[in-house]
Amino acid sequence: MRLMLKFTIPVERGNEAVADGSIGKAIEKLVADTGADAAYFTMIDGERGGMIFFEEDDQANLTRYNEPMFAALDAHIEIVPVQTLDDLKRGLAG
Repeated sequence: MRLMLKFTIPVERGNEAVADGSIGKAIEKLVADTGADAAYFTMIDGERGGMIFFEEDDQANLTRYNEPMFAALDAHIEIVPVQTLDDLKRGLAG
């Protein structure tokens, strides 16, 4: 199943992580661990954030993605299923 992991990092913790160099490492690990198809980074509600799109068939792996971000960056995480346009067209056709 294709999923979107959306995360935000509280400003104070993000500032600390930028200063100590851990923010880049944590985000790079998340992208690598998920095998992301795409990754985008932006501001979300005034905080550093991003959206990672990836395929995952084993829901138990979500813990592997969440816990390092919680521990390293106090991240807030949402994971939701997403569709491509082709997925949507197939769903509407049936």
